[in-house]
Amino acid sequence: MNYLLIIPRALWKFLFIINFVIGLILLYPVFYILLSRREWFPKAFQLKRFWARWILFTPGILIRTNWKTNKEDLPHPVIYCANHASYLDIVTSYVVIPKYFVFMGKQELDKLPLFRIFFKEMNILVNRENNKSSHRAFIRAGEDIDKGDSVFIFPEGGISSSGRLRGFKNGAFKLAIEKQIPIVPVTYLNNWKILQNGGFFKSYGRPGVSKVVVHEPIATKGMSAEDLLTLKTKVHDIILNELTTYNNENR
Repeated sequence: MNYLLIIPRALWKFLFIINFVIGLILLYPVFYILLSRREWFPKAFQLKRFWARWILFTPGILIRTNWKTNKEDLPHPVIYCANHASYLDIVTSYVVIPKYFVFMGKQELDKLPLFRIFFKEMNILVNRENNKSSHRAFIRAGEDIDKGDSVFIFPEGGISSSGRLRGFKNGAFKLAIEKQIPIVPVTYLNNWKILQNGGFFKSYGRPGVSKVVVHEPIATKGMSAEDLLTLKTKVHDIILNELTTYNNENR
């Protein structure tokens, strides 16, 4: 561990957190109004995109997206499946994906002051350690898909602190097959090196360029429950191969 980096990392994280909190407090009244009626959710989503840019810009984070599909032709609804190694992934998703989606987040997010407003109606909380909670969350996700909304899921079911891709849970792929909608894999290449999960003083924290790859949609029409493992493996391999290539090129 390089002890000379402890202070600048900590100062940068304080800036990131303070910027996040100030933005939330200032925009909270508008969010409160826009989240009071379902028909206003798309406007709340656009405000979230504005806030996400704000969160990233002030501490010096830029985004470079490699689109392997035309973003204007993204199918809708879809299920976005991404690797998860940094809380930055959540913020980045709102900047990268231009079309409205419902975010599925872990239960702990409900404990953050003011933040639970986003999960009261618009987004979905899930406790992956509780089968009943997980089941309810995916039922709700299915209802949102039936209404025409896309869903954004981190299928690892947790957050890694090393950037290593872990195994995927079945929920996202089972849902995609049941609803016969495409899956769009998303790879966050280096967010964990910009804002790392872990000890406040020991983990990474710095300005930088967040590098993202949005892959081509994978169709699920005609698939059945028997194809679940094949679909899950395909999405996992796409993201893993992208991460492996990037890591090999940036040793």
